[in-house]
Amino acid sequence: MDCYKLLGFILLSLLFSCEPNTAPSDTNTTAKKSKQPNIIYILADDLGYGDLSCYGQKKFTTPNIDRLAKEGMLFTQHYSGSTVCAPSRSALMTGQHTGHTYIRGNKEVRPEGQHPMPDSIQTIAETLKAAGYATGAYGKWGLGYPNSSGDPTKQGFDTFYGYNCQRYGHHYYPHFLRSNLDSIPLEKNKGTAKGTYAPNLIHEKTLAFIEKNKDQPFFLFVPSIIPHAELVAPEKYMQKYRGKFLPEKEYKGTDDPNHENFRSGPYQSQTESHAAFAAMIALLDEQVGEIMKKVEDLGLAENTLIIFTSDNGPHKEGGADPVYFNSNGPLKGFKRDLYEGGIRVPMIAKWPGKIEAGAVSNHISAFWDIFPTFAEIVGSSPPTNIDGISFLPELLNKSTQQQQHEYLYWEFHERGGRIGIRKGDWKGVRYDVLKNPTSPLELYNLKTDIGETTNVSTQHPEIIQEMETILANVRTPSEVFTFSSNGYLQGKK
Repeated sequence: MDCYKLLGFILLSLLFSCEPNTAPSDTNTTAKKSKQPNIIYILADDLGYGDLSCYGQKKFTTPNIDRLAKEGMLFTQHYSGSTVCAPSRSALMTGQHTGHTYIRGNKEVRPEGQHPMPDSIQTIAETLKAAGYATGAYGKWGLGYPNSSGDPTKQGFDTFYGYNCQRYGHHYYPHFLRSNLDSIPLEKNKGTAKGTYAPNLIHEKTLAFIEKNKDQPFFLFVPSIIPHAELVAPEKYMQKYRGKFLPEKEYKGTDDPNHENFRSGPYQSQTESHAAFAAMIALLDEQVGEIMKKVEDLGLAENTLIIFTSDNGPHKEGGADPVYFNSNGPLKGFKRDLYEGGIRVPMIAKWPGKIEAGAVSNHISAFWDIFPTFAEIVGSSPPTNIDGISFLPELLNKSTQQQQHEYLYWEFHERGGRIGIRKGDWKGVRYDVLKNPTSPLELYNLKTDIGETTNVSTQHPEIIQEMETILANVRTPSEVFTFSSNGYLQGKK
C-alpha cells in the first residue's frame, strides 16, 4: 500500500471512530436548545426610576445592574402595578390592574401578614408550575398571612424563604424569617443584637435554589426588601460610603427593645441615612451580580431570562432622601403618588441570543403584562380575565408584531384616594376622589412634559372625555377595597 492510500485509510478510520462520540453531543445540544428557559424575576423594593446609574444616577454607581442593561434591554416606559407594595405585587401575580386585581391596597392582618388572595386566583407561579417549572420565592411576600389562602406556598410556589409580612419586612435584623410555613428564629438577632443581616441570608437561599434546580426549568421570584426603609446596611458597605454624602440626614426611630412594636413595624434610628441608602443599593447591585454569575457558572445563561425592576417609586420614610439622590430622575412624585415618579419604574431584561444586547425599548408596559409574557414564553395560556398583554415580541426585536395597550389604569386607596390613567402619550390624574369622585382630571402630555409640570386639561376636552369614558367602566366592585358608592369609583361591571 503506497503512502497516499495508507494516509487515506488512517483518516477514514479516524472519521468513523469519532462518530459514536459526536452523536450524543449533538443530541444533547438539540435537547438543550429545546429546553424551556429558566426565568428569574428580581423585584427591588421602593427603588426609584433614577436610582440606577444606567438610568441616570450620578451620586453612586450600580455596575452589575448596568452590565445587565448592557447585555440586555432597558425599558424607559415600564410601570409598576401600584404605588405601594401589596397591590403592586398582586397586579404582578394576577396579570390584572388595580381596578380588577383582588388586592388593591395594603391591608394588615395582625399579628403577621396582609389580607390574603383567595384560592380562586390563578397566579403566574401556578401557571408556570403547571408547565413543569420548579418555583421559588425568596424575599418579601405581602399577599396573605402564613397558612392563609394567600400564602406563597398556596399560590404556586414550591418554596418560600423570607418575610411573609410587609410590616416585619421593615427590619433588616429581624427576630425571625419564614421558610415555607415555618418560623425560623434568627438567634444572632435576639434582643437588640444585629448578627444576621436578613437580605444576605435570603440571598444565600436564592443562590441555593438555582443550584438545586439547575437541571430542570425553574421560575425564581426574588422580591428583595432593598432599599425599603428602615435604612441599614452591614458595616463593610457603610465604610465605602460613610462621609461621602454630606450633610448627612439623621433619622430618630424606635430603638427601645422594651417598646411593644420593637422590630415589628416602626423603623429604627439611622444617623447616616445617605450613606446607608447608597450602601444598601450597592449590596443589592452586588447580589444581582452574584445571581448573574451563578447562572453563568452553571452554564445556564443562554437559556435564562433575567428581569430586574422595582415595585413602585422611591420612598421618603425612615430617613430616606429621594430629593437629595434625585431618585425619581426627571419624574414628578414619589411612592404613594400616581404621578410618574410613583409608578414608572426601571426594568431591564437579559436573555442571551434572544434579546439584543444594549437595546433600549420605549414600549409602554406594566406589571400586569408579565404574566402573559411569561406564559407565552413557556407555551401556556394565561387566564382570560387578565388585563396584561405579552411583550415577548418586543423582547425578541419583533416590535412590528407587538400589541399595544389602549390604556393603563391605577388606583390608590390611601391619602384621600387617587386614580391615574395613561392613554398613549396622555396621562390623567385625579386626587382626593373620596371627597370629590368626579372632580376634573389633571391632564399631562408625557411626550413633551415627562415631569407633569403643566396641566393641559382645559386645552384638550376631547382627551378628557375619552378618559372619562374609560374610567366609567374600568373597575369591578370590591367589598374589601372600596372607594365610594358614587359613579365609576364603585364599578359598573
